[in-house]
Amino acid sequence: MKVIDEKLENIDDNIENKATFPKDMWVKCEKCKNLLYKKELEENLYVCKKCGFHFRVNADFRINMLIDNGTFREYFSDLVSKDPLNFVDIKPYKEKLESLYKKTNKNSAVITGIGKLCEKNVAIGVLDFSFFAGTMDSVVGEKIYRLGELAIKKNIPLILVSSSGGARMQESILSLMQMAKTSLIISLLKERSIPYISVLADPTTGGVTASFAILGDINIAEPDALIGFAGPRVIEQTIRQKLPDGFQRSEYLLNHGMIDVIVKRKDLKNKISDILDILSLNLNIAKKAQKHNL
Repeated sequence: MKVIDEKLENIDDNIENKATFPKDMWVKCEKCKNLLYKKELEENLYVCKKCGFHFRVNADFRINMLIDNGTFREYFSDLVSKDPLNFVDIKPYKEKLESLYKKTNKNSAVITGIGKLCEKNVAIGVLDFSFFAGTMDSVVGEKIYRLGELAIKKNIPLILVSSSGGARMQESILSLMQMAKTSLIISLLKERSIPYISVLADPTTGGVTASFAILGDINIAEPDALIGFAGPRVIEQTIRQKLPDGFQRSEYLLNHGMIDVIVKRKDLKNKISDILDILSLNLNIAKKAQKHNL
């Protein structure tokens, strides 16, 4: 009986320890289901050390990851999403926006600005999936357009990082118009031979994929990112066929020519820097050849 009582006391101690154990110290990997120590996960840029799964991260994290410390300057932060259509579904669109403003401390689904990447001046915009699933509304389109204009004015490369559910339905045609608007500014960059690099993170879908996200001079994707227009389930229901394994994932799209390269998060900053060096070198060679009528 004494042995049993001691075991019961140990069980009680364990229960008590579990009750006081910090709940936010561990994170379960969505892919391999292993428990990961949160601090180590943060140090590894939110990539699972066991299976390589890339967790979704917010725009602030990506800017800190890509832009040299202390060099980022935000532009167009005064632009705020509105409710032009007085849209109401389960909850009024205006109330949803106000809730997101408080929860995320952001005015829109994209952060735009200028900074240095490996000491190179760049214009950068990052969509934030935590704000309305990173969807593109009239403000997102306007901020990306203005950022492109800024890149043209300063003659610096443009980098856009996408993680989005597509065009925001609460603004209907106003959201869809941003597809043409953002595509236009990308075409103006190309006319002036200013490099544009698009980074596609998980997920990049809908009108964002169908516009600026896939128009890069180089389209980079993170591993195993979902990239497409409509979701796999919608496509299967439409064509009434089973889709191939890995359909709309980075690796499948690389093999079928939709993206140019897959880059792990830890290598992304240096890879973009290398690509910018190559594009600048090629541009200088082309200018010299044109000057000498070669």
